[in-house]
Amino acid sequence: PKMDGIEFLERLMRLRPMPVVMVSSFTESASDTTLKALELGAIDFIGKPRADNGRSMESYAEDLVEKIRAAKGARLRKMTSSSTVPLPASLPPKSGLAGNGKIIFVGASTGGTEAIREFLLGIPADCPPILIVQHMPESFTASFARRLDSLSAPRVIEAQGNEKVEPGTVYIAPGHSHLLIRRGNSGYLTELVATPPVNRHRPSVDVLFDSAAALVGRKAVGVILTGMGKDGAQGLLRLRQAGARTFGQDEASCVVYGMPREAFLVGAVEEQCSLEEMAKRVMGAVCV
Repeated sequence: PKMDGIEFLERLMRLRPMPVVMVSSFTESASDTTLKALELGAIDFIGKPRADNGRSMESYAEDLVEKIRAAKGARLRKMTSSSTVPLPASLPPKSGLAGNGKIIFVGASTGGTEAIREFLLGIPADCPPILIVQHMPESFTASFARRLDSLSAPRVIEAQGNEKVEPGTVYIAPGHSHLLIRRGNSGYLTELVATPPVNRHRPSVDVLFDSAAALVGRKAVGVILTGMGKDGAQGLLRLRQAGARTFGQDEASCVVYGMPREAFLVGAVEEQCSLEEMAKRVMGAVCV
């Protein structure tokens, strides 16, 4: 009584921490609330079923049950303030690497919103271009990009397609399309395609990594973070086979050690490291 869901969640995670799955409506205000819930330690979220999207309640129930099962085995994170996530005490120094031709590709799912935030807080403003796929409905990705842009040194935008891939910019895949990279007349461009889901996801990490392996090859750096399932494992393997450096988040720092585990088991991960060390290790690989 007399409190909203966010206030209740904040008290719950402070007094009796437990796995939480947020059920949210598909609105901009709801997406901001959901991101706050994830900051507070919610494991995952799912949108409320809508009559206009053609999905059956049986399919919705399967997704919800899958998320609940994942939450049961997930690691709880330390709660942060509900108001905002603070900037680090000092922003990362400039790297001087913006023009070396490297491009960073990142994939994540369950627990990924906060993992991506922590990763980007260690990335300098003049970083190589970064393309990111986070499994998330389309009504949430714009809010996610704005939140990251307000916190991190590089500029963060939701990809619109046909943008020039530039240093100092992070491109978040929109929830309605796969994100790829393609060659343009003077460098690389983003590309969005609304083809069927891959590994049950659109956007799919495998789709992004495959385009990077085919076009960027040795100049790519692949990163797979916390997440449920196996999306990204084969794509990261193809990146490594193409000569890219590849990194996977270690089990101890993952909310859900699913996607990084699958990538490690197939030999796609060159180096495992904690989320705390990931930005430093990736930027070190960019120097080579």
